[in-house]
Amino acid sequence: MTHRDNEGLVCSLKFLILLVALSPELLSLGAGVQLQDNGYDGLLVAINPQVSEDQNLIPNIKKMITEASFCLFNATKRRVFFRNIKILIPATWKANNYSKAKQESYEKANVIVTDWYGAHGDDPYTLQYRGCGKEGKYIHFTPDFLLNDDLTAGYGSRGKVFVHEWAHLRWGVFDEYNNEKPFYINGQNQIKVTRCSSDITGIFVCEKGPCPQENCIISKLFKEGCMFIYNSTQNATASIMFMQSLSSVVEFCNASTHNPEAPNLQNQMCSLRSAWDVITDSADFRHSSPMSETKLPPPPTFSLLQAGDKVVCLVLDVSSKMAEADRLLRLQQAAEFYLMQIVEIHTFVGIASFNSKGEIRAQLHQINNDDDRKLLVSYLPATVSAEAETSICSGLKKGFEVVEKLNGKAHGSVMVLVTSGDDEHVANCLLTVQSSGSTIHTIDLGSSAVENLEELSHLTGGLKFFVPDKSNSNSMIDAFSRISSGTGDIFQQHIQLESTGENVQPHYQLKNTVTMDNSVGNDTAFLVTWQTSGPPEIVLADPSGRKYYTDDFVTNLTLQTARLRIPGTAKPGLWMYTLNNTHDSLQALKVTVTSRASRSAVPPATVEAFVERDSTRFPHPMMIYANVRKGFYPILNATVTATIEPEAGDPVMLKLFDDGAGNIQMNAPRTSVGRSEEEQKWGFSRISSGGSFSVLGVPAGPHTDVFPPCKIIDLEAVKVEDQVTLSWTAPGEDFDEGQANSYEIRMSKSLQNIQDDFNNAILVNTSKLTPQQAGTKEIFTFSPKLFTEGPKYQPEGEAQENHRIYVAIRAIDRNSLKSAVSNIAQASLFIPPNSAPVLARDRLILKGILTAMGLIGIICLTIVVTHCILNKKKTADNKENGMKLL
Repeated sequence: MTHRDNEGLVCSLKFLILLVALSPELLSLGAGVQLQDNGYDGLLVAINPQVSEDQNLIPNIKKMITEASFCLFNATKRRVFFRNIKILIPATWKANNYSKAKQESYEKANVIVTDWYGAHGDDPYTLQYRGCGKEGKYIHFTPDFLLNDDLTAGYGSRGKVFVHEWAHLRWGVFDEYNNEKPFYINGQNQIKVTRCSSDITGIFVCEKGPCPQENCIISKLFKEGCMFIYNSTQNATASIMFMQSLSSVVEFCNASTHNPEAPNLQNQMCSLRSAWDVITDSADFRHSSPMSETKLPPPPTFSLLQAGDKVVCLVLDVSSKMAEADRLLRLQQAAEFYLMQIVEIHTFVGIASFNSKGEIRAQLHQINNDDDRKLLVSYLPATVSAEAETSICSGLKKGFEVVEKLNGKAHGSVMVLVTSGDDEHVANCLLTVQSSGSTIHTIDLGSSAVENLEELSHLTGGLKFFVPDKSNSNSMIDAFSRISSGTGDIFQQHIQLESTGENVQPHYQLKNTVTMDNSVGNDTAFLVTWQTSGPPEIVLADPSGRKYYTDDFVTNLTLQTARLRIPGTAKPGLWMYTLNNTHDSLQALKVTVTSRASRSAVPPATVEAFVERDSTRFPHPMMIYANVRKGFYPILNATVTATIEPEAGDPVMLKLFDDGAGNIQMNAPRTSVGRSEEEQKWGFSRISSGGSFSVLGVPAGPHTDVFPPCKIIDLEAVKVEDQVTLSWTAPGEDFDEGQANSYEIRMSKSLQNIQDDFNNAILVNTSKLTPQQAGTKEIFTFSPKLFTEGPKYQPEGEAQENHRIYVAIRAIDRNSLKSAVSNIAQASLFIPPNSAPVLARDRLILKGILTAMGLIGIICLTIVVTHCILNKKKTADNKENGMKLL
């Protein structure tokens, strides 16, 4: 990467996903919310278009959030409540005098209402991907959860459930239960229930009824059917993050009620801090004060919005700078593919262009068939102007004129702005853009970033892309392919399966395969583009051996594209293509493949790539995320590759791992939707553009090492005979890249001691422990004789009978840079004769607790450090594990 004064490095990000030969058992906040005067404004709830219209759904959403507002106000000690909420109603529902949506869309929602697409219950959950104290992405409720009142017997009131989820989403706290480890041994060698607070009461129940705790245990292993039943009458008021369904629970665990020994995600992810400690450390609390004792918050107000017709206008730069580096040609190729393949049916599309002035090239035209698409392609600019000056505001003005012809306003419309020229006057139209009600996606070409260009996307909630001047880069088409209607209807959207480009020598070939899994296949299109006159020699073979040749493709010699649409549903399996450069000179050959869902009831596998922010300053990391799923279910064991394209230089290819190095180690997810034999054999492939980002202040020349190893967050400790075995995922020399130099392991009998003063805890001899390559599972065994031979170290105030040790670790690189201290693992030292360690058992769960599992692809690269997770819900299942309250 090259250094840029002022702006720094600009990169585009592309994720390539290939899931190979999975076995069936392996599959299984929103920037718009603002806090003002103690009230949250701008919360967006969106209903998926696939949800059937129900007259009770909207009233129940209102009732839930109204109740949640007062619950939240009390739980936060009169600090915050919900003031204004928007509910986005899908266009598939009947019109009912709803206000028209402006820049609101399903993809921008803080709360989504949609089905799971599977028989796995109605557990609410929050997608958290940034770690402790960081905002999540969205809350997910199913329609049945909002409509079926019988479910409140297990989950508790919907309002309290919403407060639980809001704490995940807004403040980045985690669940205080653990379905895999519902019990643990505390420092006094007592069996305890994983809960917060410890004041929540109940009894152990064996197979034949109530029993003393000791009768529920065989050699420290719990009997099958043994459970802990909560009393129906409780005095404990905490914690909402443990079991909001208990009527007495109205608060978050604080310093006095928090259980730091419990093996739950809150302790693991937040370094044993209480949920209330994390919440009060948030910006919401730092910048607000409690309301007066005599004042109560008003009930929330709700705005009902509905999306109108889908309206898109392409706003294209035709200044002389577009003649450089084949920019116009690449724009024409990408725009043609967008119009012919990506834009959804019944969308109104117009085209405007600009240099120093704006021009309308095509008024709105509704797409109802291929002839409509071809007509719009004919209006694409064919040449560039002679002047280099550009006026983006003039182009946008013409774009607004185009979309306003339909309904008199630009509300709900989408602008796709493509430019390569410098423009110092973009700020002149920022206010107009912000108030327009239109969403603007920006595509920046070349090496000169336009000041304030990205602000257009930021103000309107649009996407932003950077396309480098490289002949073999497919970033332009990838950017257009990423732009969808934003309705959330995955069954109507095109999914990109392939994106590749190479500079091919004369009479050499570009040869590869594309995986077509059976969740896609409808409306499948292969696009081939080239650099010089005349197409390459094309041979495409489907899985059955049928071949398609150049003559089978629809060729546009002017735009230098060849496109083949597969009739019906494309055959699942491996499609093989060969492009032969028949010319006498080197040229860039590129291939793009898109498809749609093959069945309306089975969601296809998808990947979503995104960055945390537009820019960062060296040496702070840029956080990059990838979410790989099928519907809302996780996909495990995917091979994930990120391609980072800088302004200059070759792309950086990075293989990503969801392995615990600086990442959350997920509990075992639910079994996913069954996979066909074809899917198990061939896997699948997906492409998603993650947009662009800038890294500011990068030194021009060599610089000292500033990147430490990743924090280890999956440290575990198990006592085996007279030794303790530790396991964790190896971090790297720089975050999770490379190989660390050494480990520092310390232990203590005092949880408080190792948490507050790691440097003075007992040092474990690791002279024979050599770190392995990042991503490798590390195992280290040592004998904690210091503690087993007697209380040689007893911190002041600690009980004399403490049979537990606490262990933490950090990695050190060759320049002595140290990672953050890991999560704290614990192990019981005293175990009676003829007994075994406590082990997690799948069926040994607290009665009445189910999990809504999820997975997000997690990345911690040399320029990337991140945590991510889908949270689970503390609930009851009346059919399998119905909670019994005594």
